[in-house]
Amino acid sequence: MLVHMELADAAAWNDPDEFEELVLSAGGEPVARVTGQRATIHPRTFVGSGKVAEIAEAIALHQADLVLFNHRLSPSQERNLERALGCRVLDRTGLILDIFAQRARTHEGKLQVELAQLQHLATRLVRGWTHLSRQAGGIGQRGPGETQLETDRRLLRDRVRTIRGRLEKVRRQRDQGRRARRRRAVPTVALVGYTNAGKSTLFNRLAEAEVYVRDQLFATLDPTLRRLMVPQLGPVALADTVGFIRHLPHTLVEAFRATLEEVAEADLLLHVADASDPERELHGEQVIEVLEEIGAGDLPRLEVYNKIDLLGMAPRIDRDESGRPRRVWLSAATGRGTDLLLTAIAECMGDTMVSGRLRLDPDLGRLRARLFEAGAVLEEQVSEDGSSELSIRMPGDEYRRLVSAEHIDPDSLWQPPQ
Repeated sequence: MLVHMELADAAAWNDPDEFEELVLSAGGEPVARVTGQRATIHPRTFVGSGKVAEIAEAIALHQADLVLFNHRLSPSQERNLERALGCRVLDRTGLILDIFAQRARTHEGKLQVELAQLQHLATRLVRGWTHLSRQAGGIGQRGPGETQLETDRRLLRDRVRTIRGRLEKVRRQRDQGRRARRRRAVPTVALVGYTNAGKSTLFNRLAEAEVYVRDQLFATLDPTLRRLMVPQLGPVALADTVGFIRHLPHTLVEAFRATLEEVAEADLLLHVADASDPERELHGEQVIEVLEEIGAGDLPRLEVYNKIDLLGMAPRIDRDESGRPRRVWLSAATGRGTDLLLTAIAECMGDTMVSGRLRLDPDLGRLRARLFEAGAVLEEQVSEDGSSELSIRMPGDEYRRLVSAEHIDPDSLWQPPQ
């Protein structure tokens, strides 16, 4: 049984059709939808007593065994509704957590989902023990239910601490991987976007990978990186990431922080949107909200409008006033327009990379060593006077930092092209 209320607070609005897609993605079978309007939320049951009675009648009529609210419920509201309706009640956050639990494949993904579930469960533990006695004052008055509840809370805290420790280890490993890519001067391009926008299909098309793809919400949870050769730019690391959604639970954002750091540390974000979706502008705003929440709001971003085959459009690149690529229209399913995307990536990232020949005098041995350490040297020729001529390719900001540390003008070392 699906329950959706139109609230006066526009910021709390959720799409009822998207909610039904979420239920189907979780493997549920919607039998009916109860809708209504409220100016304010009822503190005890979220909806009023009349609506509770209407939901109860619909449950009896359709023999539903689960009620799903397209809203965020407090633990007390869940308990009161379950008591009034006589069946399990789950809110939007709980539904999304259930989908994530089904989709997680890797050890890291399962840890992240379990952490989010435990954080969500921490405030709802009492639900399982309301039938047992509560703690009372005085010796010998401590009820078994409260003792068990305290035990569960302690075990939950211990498990959360263990998972956080393991995820911290994962985060350090990811940091090492990113440092290694930076040393090799390999920039990272991350795919971001609303769930089911076609990110994994585009990832597979570009990187010739075989990431799991399904026409359902949150098909991808575990991040995947592949090496991609971009003409006129060279190799980049392409990252596929979890999709975003309106009112993504904060517990998930926190739990997936190790994964989302891959986005926050990227050199360029490809914001993939479903061109055929009438809500694409609203969904785009939700993606930007999450990006700002994880500290990636100011990163360079290229919009990618996917699924143009559903609109009968031709692929193209939209540019801004200065001629820089702003948006690419393509179809990941057919491959039309992916060549334009590679061109746009090269143009967007071309000014972040520097390449050419440097001439270093013998007294700049420390700078030479640091360039080799950064993995920027493609070729070296040593002259009779001990000077070196290096062919390099590396991020421009890192080049300027290394050269400036030697108190040298970064532009003074470049050799004219032969």
